[in-house]
Amino acid sequence: MALIVQKYGGTSVGSVERIQTVAQRIHHTTQEGNTVVVVVSAMGKTTDTLVNLAQEITTNPSRREMDMLLSTGEQVTIALMTMALQERGQPAISLTGAQVGIVTEAEHSRARILSIKPDRIKRHLDKGQVVVVAGFQGISSQEELEITTLGRGGSDTSAVALAASLKANFCEIYTDVPGILTTDPRLVPEARLMEEITCDEMLELASLGAKVLHPRAVEIARNYGVSLVVRSSWSDAPGTRVISPIPKPRSLEGLEITKAVDGVEFDVDQSKIALLRVPDRPGIAARLFGEIAHQKVDVDLIIQSIHEGNSNDIAFTVIKNVSRKAEAVAQAIAPVLRSHPSQSEEAEVLVEMGVAKISIAGAGMIGRPGIAAKMFQTLAEAKINIEMISTSEVKVSCVIAQEEGDRAIEALCKAFDVDLVPKPLVAEVVEASPPVRGVALDLKQAQIAIRHVKDKPGMAASIFGVLAQRNISVDTIIQSQRCRILSGMPTRDIAFTVGEGETDAACQALNTLAEGFDEVIVDKDIAKVSIVGAGMVGQPGIAAKFFEALAKENINIKMIATSEIKISCVVPQEEGVKALKAVHQAFELAGIETVEVPV
Repeated sequence: MALIVQKYGGTSVGSVERIQTVAQRIHHTTQEGNTVVVVVSAMGKTTDTLVNLAQEITTNPSRREMDMLLSTGEQVTIALMTMALQERGQPAISLTGAQVGIVTEAEHSRARILSIKPDRIKRHLDKGQVVVVAGFQGISSQEELEITTLGRGGSDTSAVALAASLKANFCEIYTDVPGILTTDPRLVPEARLMEEITCDEMLELASLGAKVLHPRAVEIARNYGVSLVVRSSWSDAPGTRVISPIPKPRSLEGLEITKAVDGVEFDVDQSKIALLRVPDRPGIAARLFGEIAHQKVDVDLIIQSIHEGNSNDIAFTVIKNVSRKAEAVAQAIAPVLRSHPSQSEEAEVLVEMGVAKISIAGAGMIGRPGIAAKMFQTLAEAKINIEMISTSEVKVSCVIAQEEGDRAIEALCKAFDVDLVPKPLVAEVVEASPPVRGVALDLKQAQIAIRHVKDKPGMAASIFGVLAQRNISVDTIIQSQRCRILSGMPTRDIAFTVGEGETDAACQALNTLAEGFDEVIVDKDIAKVSIVGAGMVGQPGIAAKFFEALAKENINIKMIATSEIKISCVVPQEEGVKALKAVHQAFELAGIETVEVPV
């Protein structure tokens, strides 16, 4: 007999008929001898309807009253679901988030779970009852006992947190698709169902816009070793297993208020190669990294900065013992990469052997503005200059001078209260993992470029610190390799992406900085296409294949950023869907049958 937590989303419980169908599934699960806790969302578009009602009253409702309003949606569902179970002869009881002891921060509309007191749930389970819980909500720990909501994806978070607290055998997330797919089936109907995916891969995909699971839910599963399964509400298909690493022992107190950073990683075995003034046109990255892959050279970090005129820069790191081979490829290809036929200026190759990569890693940094800024500030206070920046959802990496490694390690371990780890904390690999699990497209980002940032310790800290103060989440960050001397000071460009809704606030925040750069340039017409896969580690040619797929469609790359398990390219927005389809096809991720998404 297993203890199972099942979560059903709004589409799955969108009508009385669907509630009855779900109740039948739950009843069948109990008849097989299992103990079941059910977490449900509000029915269908109920939440949207409630939001619209509030907006008819006021354009600026208080977050407290919105929590009071929105929390009623799930309460309707739990009552109806419990009635449907009881009608089938299944003992059941409905409980709100407060009644099951989901204690949160006193932070309306985006509260994090502090703890769960599962005693009441256990008493009902011991009586043979199914406990039907209102997802998305909790109650503050202060004397006021305020009703709070968890924000977008809150029911996923509630379900996985309950599974961790109850030490459930597994947590099933029921949705309107058969599991986790290689990409969005609404854009690519031939998207294939994955049998399994690691938590780290899922974190990257979820943070990139794959809405089947919320990153906060995946973070809890990863931290507490919860076995997750994503399945369809409409069939008995096995769905997709989300594989968690063996967790370190950790307290259930402060359940979502864990350390944002799990540890510091340091790799001294690195060389940096930069090509400056390469043409800003489709196919350049494909040609360069295609030649490098042909030489069986495995590339680590890759960044392509924003263009300047009709050229830009590409930089990458490799392990030292293949740096000469990589340099030879770059030197051979540089003469044929001219900025423009009328120009005599050739691409310039710079090689730096004495560098190291230092990284902070942890699932907890998702959705917490300021983690990257804290890293940059810590390095600045230690007077360590950053030569290269590359980020992902769960890792921030900086290339620094090798001789500054010990100071950087000491400073970062102290700042984040963590230890140096001997191997990467992310990218746990399932046996025989494919190089690429899935492809994601984000059409709701803007790119902000800051020109001629003074190349000295502390500038990145100032820039991203002021954004963190405004609670602005920054996504991809890159720092250019081209150095310009202005007024006797070396300068570089820094570019990053933010959600399109935060663009104006980000520009306003940057304008508060008195000095340190020349101008801010905003590009809202972008799309970010990303590939994710733990299996790409140690496999030369994955990046080249990605870039080649874009080049064949004549799609220009505006920006490149990578981590161990993710490669992202910023492309023109109007080319986003075409890019997604091309890359999905290039990695042969299509399934045999198309996937239908219920309305």
